[in-house]
Parts: sequence; structure tokens; C-alpha cells
Amino acid sequence: MIPPVKNKACSVTAGRAAYSHFGLRPSFGLRPSAFGLRASTPRHALRTPHSERAIALVIVMICIFVLTILAGGFAYSMKVETRLARNSSNETELEWMGRSTVEYCRWVLAMSLLDPMKQYDSTDQPWATGYGFLGPTNAPIAEVQDPVRFPHGTAKWTIVDLESKININMATEIVLQQTFMAMGVDAGQLTPLCNSILDWIDPDNDERVGGAETPYYAGLSPSYEAKNGPVDDLSELLLIKGITPDLYWGSAAASHQMGAILPQLNRFGLPTQPPNYPFGLADIFTPLSTGRVNWRTCSPYVFQAMGLDPVIAQNLVTYRSADNEDGTPAPLNIQDALLSAGVPRVAIPQVAGSFADRSSTFQVTVDAEINGYHRTFIAVLGRNNQRDVQVLNFYWKD
Repeated sequence: MIPPVKNKACSVTAGRAAYSHFGLRPSFGLRPSAFGLRASTPRHALRTPHSERAIALVIVMICIFVLTILAGGFAYSMKVETRLARNSSNETELEWMGRSTVEYCRWVLAMSLLDPMKQYDSTDQPWATGYGFLGPTNAPIAEVQDPVRFPHGTAKWTIVDLESKININMATEIVLQQTFMAMGVDAGQLTPLCNSILDWIDPDNDERVGGAETPYYAGLSPSYEAKNGPVDDLSELLLIKGITPDLYWGSAAASHQMGAILPQLNRFGLPTQPPNYPFGLADIFTPLSTGRVNWRTCSPYVFQAMGLDPVIAQNLVTYRSADNEDGTPAPLNIQDALLSAGVPRVAIPQVAGSFADRSSTFQVTVDAEINGYHRTFIAVLGRNNQRDVQVLNFYWKD
């Protein structure tokens, strides 16, 4: 019988004596203490295995990677938000830069009427080139500035004479036929193409020979109705029966997306080589103009569309620009130019009636930029006189 323990020291001694009395040896995990036997941890059990250390390291690395991704995503989101906020703050300034540049172009066109030495509009003048002296020496704006500089950005501008083209809403069937013939369109397509355009513009719903009215367009997918009114935007021609992107853009059709969307197929269903038209309807026509063509700014293709021989058309372009090599001065009016280009004298009065020296309708394109952020503005101006240059429309695109 083991005597009762009186104190801590005696309990330790008694525990040891008990082990000796029964011939026992303390095992791992049990050792005597002041309160009796208690479990003890072996020293080698405190060591962490290598596999557990590797797993812990991987977990730490994964946590760091996830946190890095989250931080990067947050930083990118903040960058995008910052850029959007900056662009939003630039929107108003860009718009006023565009409007201010349009006003500047109005002033340039008004000042162009003050030059007593050039009572006409031509492509070598400052409004068309974007540089040079404008008007007399005492003019308010002596030299044209392009680009126009603002405190936080710049705006480049170009002015195009819309009366260098034929008004599509005033084009007759003869003009349309001459245009397609100059492009090299097959003779069998002339009547259907011309009548389809005329059907689109005329106010009635009576279908011409080979043309198309609402019943034809209603059968397409998606369906739509014939305009039966003036063309407001020249791209409407692409909605008309038979007008393909190649006819509309000419040789530039390959650079436009629509040229790849509507491939031409042969009878075997294979793509055919698209026709190589030297110019397109977009180079000849405009929906806005007074109806008379400025012979000093139009292209030789417009001369051909108006019925002039290609050689005569090229001669007009050559004679109007500068003095000839033999020293003779450039013609001062359309009658002299037609005569020099080879037009018979009898036909000159009739041909000259379709041309003018001055233009009244211009298109202004402004490319405004602030800190790499761009916006394109387009305006059409109607110039009646020096004090009356009106903005007919104004819009922008990205």
C-alpha cells in the first residue's frame, strides 16, 4: 500500500518509488509531475516534416499570387475609370474645339471672297490647301492656320468644295448614263441602274423599266421602303437595287468593309474578280449643292460624267491650274477653258451653262485631339456672301 502524498516533493518521490516497487519504467508520453503522471511530447515529434513545409510554402505563394492578381485588376480598373473620367471631362472641351474650328473655317471662307485678284474658288487657294496668305494684306486673318491650337489640344481641319461634284438629286437620266458609261459599266446594266436611282428619288411609287420601288425592297431581308424623296446622305445609294460597293466606292472599295461583305458570285457559286472601276459614285455625286459644278475644283471624272471626252476633261484640268509651258496664261473663264481644251465653239454656250467659278456649299472636317483622345466633327457650310456663311448641319463621329 502506497502511503498518501502529503506534499509536492513527497508526491514526486512516491511516484518514483511506485515505479520502482512494481518494476516499471516510465514510457514516452508519461512522466511524473507534482500532480501525478501526465503526457509528454517526444522531442522528435516537434519537428515539421518537409512535405508539410512545402505545402505551407505553396499555400503562401498561391495567396500572394491571388492577391497580386486582385491588386493588378483593381489598378487596371482604376486606370480605366481614370481614363473614362478624363475623357468625359474632355468631351465638352473637344466639342467646343470642334465648333470653334468650324467657326474659324466659316471665317476663312468669308475672307476668301475679299481677294480682288481671285474672283473665283480653286484648289490652290488657302481654304483648300490649309496654308498661305488669305485675302488682302490688311485682312483680319492674314495667314491661314492649320492646325488650330488651343490651350489643351489641337484641331486639324480640311475644307472640301461640295460643288466640285454633281448634285445627285438634280441628276438627269442622261447624266447618270454618262457616269456609268465613263465608269465602264456594262451597257445592259445602264437602264436598270439609272431607273432604280430615279425611282428611289421620285415622289411616286410607279416603277420604271428595270427600276425598283417599295414592292421590291419589301421582299428583301431586312425589308424597307423606297425613299421616294431626295437623298439626304449619299450612302443611301447602297440601299438601291443594283448599286454595289464597287459601284459606290470605285477602286477604293477594297479599303471599305462593305466591299468584303457583299462578294460577287458566278453561276457556280464561286467568288468572281470584282470589277475595277476607275472611280465610284461617291467621287461624282453629292446630296448638297446648288446644282452648278465649279470647273476649277472638280475632277476629270466629273467632266466625263457631264458628257465631255476624257481627253478634253484632262485638258481642262491642265489648263485651269497654271500657265502652260509655252507661256500662255491660264484661261480666265470657262468659255476660254473649253475652247482651249478642244470643245467646238458651237457647243461651248450649252456646255458652259452647267459650270460656275464660285462655290457656295462646302464640307468641313475637323479632327480635334486632347491628350491622345480624338473626336471627328463634320459640318456643311452654305456661303451666300461674306457676311452670311451658314452652318447647314453639324455632327461628330468617333
